[in-house]
Amino acid sequence: MRIGVPKEIKTLEFRIGATPGVVQRLVREGHQVFVEAGAGAGIGLSDQAYAEVGAEILPDADAVFEAADMIVKVKEPQAVEIARLKPRHTLFTYLHLAADPDQAHGLMASGCTAIAYETITDRFGRLPLLAPMSQVAGRMAVDVGAYHLLKPAGGRGLLLGGAPGVLPARVLILGGGVAGKHAAEMAIGHGADVTLYDISAARLEQLDDQFGGRLKTCYSTHDLVAEALPTADLIIGCVLIPGAAAPKLVTRADLKKMRPGSVLVDVAIDQGGCFETSHPTTHAEPTFVVDDVIHYCVANMPGAAPLTSTYALSAATAPYISALAAKGADKALADDPGFAEGLNVKGGKIVYPAVAEALGL
Repeated sequence: MRIGVPKEIKTLEFRIGATPGVVQRLVREGHQVFVEAGAGAGIGLSDQAYAEVGAEILPDADAVFEAADMIVKVKEPQAVEIARLKPRHTLFTYLHLAADPDQAHGLMASGCTAIAYETITDRFGRLPLLAPMSQVAGRMAVDVGAYHLLKPAGGRGLLLGGAPGVLPARVLILGGGVAGKHAAEMAIGHGADVTLYDISAARLEQLDDQFGGRLKTCYSTHDLVAEALPTADLIIGCVLIPGAAAPKLVTRADLKKMRPGSVLVDVAIDQGGCFETSHPTTHAEPTFVVDDVIHYCVANMPGAAPLTSTYALSAATAPYISALAAKGADKALADDPGFAEGLNVKGGKIVYPAVAEALGL
């Protein structure tokens, strides 16, 4: 198969869809790989590094899309990229369509087959291609939250772990999945007072065992979350319903209960966000303030650590890329029901139910 790896063009996005190691594997398996010139430069991966493992370096994205039958990316295609897609293309990347009707309609109009990393499942029902970036985002959420609690960043002037004789900051984590767990690990490591909320009693029990009592857990209802807001300093939203829009767990009215300079970090912003006042931001302008509460809502958080993120993601995507290249999309998906869960758009239609419901299609 002819596989294209274009340069990411979302604001301050330096990740790349395949490392030289993945390209080498594909070339050895008999495929042609086309990489856009400079695609890996943001993380120190030169064109020469890709050429040495068998990739053909093409001068621009137009040439990559024209040469390839499968496009491997990291972030959702931007409008100019959607315009390059043809019915023959298989697009393999993060999509997050439930919160992006324009992208959804563009992909439908293109006629391409679009497979989303974030809805693929394994035999245990886990999300193997979302997990690596959820791990990075959960860890980053604590770091960016801690920074924005400092006075120069507009926060309350708190050190997350406090100091001898001074209480630590109080952190609420909404959602006990991969991102929530990793956020809890980091926040506890900083010495914060951490409470995690989830709707699964089994998951709360599991986390309680894993953290050995260092993590407070609470069943998640709006009333219980709202009750904790007046004393919360940092709230990290990590809720996820695969493919669907995230539920709003903190309303605009709830912000009035929070102290000025408190911080919300919305890890769920790719799926529309779990705070009613959230809207997507970029690494160039990551925050905004509503009712004196700082909101950090960067839609590609792991892009701030592109080197770590690229290698973590490529390790997870490589076998799926190989399967698509060897078998073609139809057979690869037919052979693996969990992989088939990644199919979001085909033949001009949305074929993933949760996305269709979120978009009213």
